[in-house]
Amino acid sequence: MSNSNAAASGQFKIGGDLTVNRLGYGAMRIMGRGVWGKPDDREAMIRILKRLPELGVNFIDTADAYGPEVSENLLHEGLFPYR
Repeated sequence: MSNSNAAASGQFKIGGDLTVNRLGYGAMRIMGRGVWGKPDDREAMIRILKRLPELGVNFIDTADAYGPEVSENLLHEGLFPYR
């Protein structure tokens, strides 16, 4: 894996006061086949999510359409110690 940091891409503000890195993570692919449902390898997805903060990712794009609550539960489990 790369040791690059997402902060190197620069930053911008969302809503006028929340600063995030320009390079974020699109969570659509943490789901199962296609877009919806549980992932084939849940533990692999959790490992990926746990790596994001180490890489400086502080913006994650997700949607409820990625399997109702499945995406949110994976994000919670993978990012639990971070706020």
